[in-house]
Amino acid sequence: MHPVSKGTVLVTGASSGIGAALAKQFAKNDYDLVITARREKNLQELKDSLDSGINVEIVKCDLTNPSGADELIKAIETSRIDIDILINNAGIAVTGKFDELDQKDIDDLLFLNILALTRLTRHYLTTMVQRGSGRIMNVASVAAFQPVPSMNVYAASKAYVLSLTESLSEELRGTGVSVSALCPGLTRTKMVDSLGVQNSPPFLVSSAEDVAKEGYDALMAREVIRIPGLANQAAVTWAQHQPRWLIRGLGGLFSRLKP
Repeated sequence: MHPVSKGTVLVTGASSGIGAALAKQFAKNDYDLVITARREKNLQELKDSLDSGINVEIVKCDLTNPSGADELIKAIETSRIDIDILINNAGIAVTGKFDELDQKDIDDLLFLNILALTRLTRHYLTTMVQRGSGRIMNVASVAAFQPVPSMNVYAASKAYVLSLTESLSEELRGTGVSVSALCPGLTRTKMVDSLGVQNSPPFLVSSAEDVAKEGYDALMAREVIRIPGLANQAAVTWAQHQPRWLIRGLGGLFSRLKP
C-alpha cells in the first residue's frame, strides 16, 4: 500500500540534470508530479524510472517560446491538476562576448530564464495565496551574486531570479506561501558540460543529486536562499565583502585567461 500523496509538484526542465534529480527527490517523498521539458522521450524515461505509486503527468513544452508558459498552464488546467509546489528549474546558458552572441540565443535565454519563470510564478502564486498554502523554488545560480564576464546575459538573468525571489519572500510573509532560491555552482549536467568546464577541480563541482537534495531540504524549511556546497558558500561570502570593481576586474581577468 502506497502512502497518500502529499501534493502535486510542477517541475520545469525535468528531462535531465538538476530538474530530473529534483523530480526523483519529490517522488521519493510521496509527491505526485507534473514534469515538463522539450524532450518528451527523456520525460517518459524519467517517468518510467519513478515509483509507480505516484501520479506523473508529462507535458511536452518549449518555454523558450513566448507562448510556452501559457500553453503549459492551459495543459495543466485541462487535466484539472492543482499545483501545490512550483519548481522553476528550466534554464539555459550562453557564453561569449556580448556583441558576438547570436540574437536568437539571447532571446531564448531571456524568455526561458526570466519571462517564463515570471509568468509561471505569477500564475501559481495567485492561487497559492488564495488558499493560504504553497511553495515555489526558483533555481538561480552562484552567478546571480556578481557579474560574470563571458556569461554576461546568463548571470544577469540569474540576478533577476534571485532578486525577484527575495522580494517575494518578504511580500508573502504571513500568507502561508514561501519562495526559495536554489543557487548552485558548477553541477555535473549537460548544460555545464557544454560550457567547457569539465576540467574544473572536483571539489568545485557538485552532483545533480546533491544539489536536488539541498534544494528539497531548503524548500521544506522555507529558506529563502540555499547555496549548495561549502566552496560555493565561501566564494559567495568572500565576493560580497569585496569592492564591486575588484570582483568585476577578477571576472574579466579570468574570462580573458580562459583557453
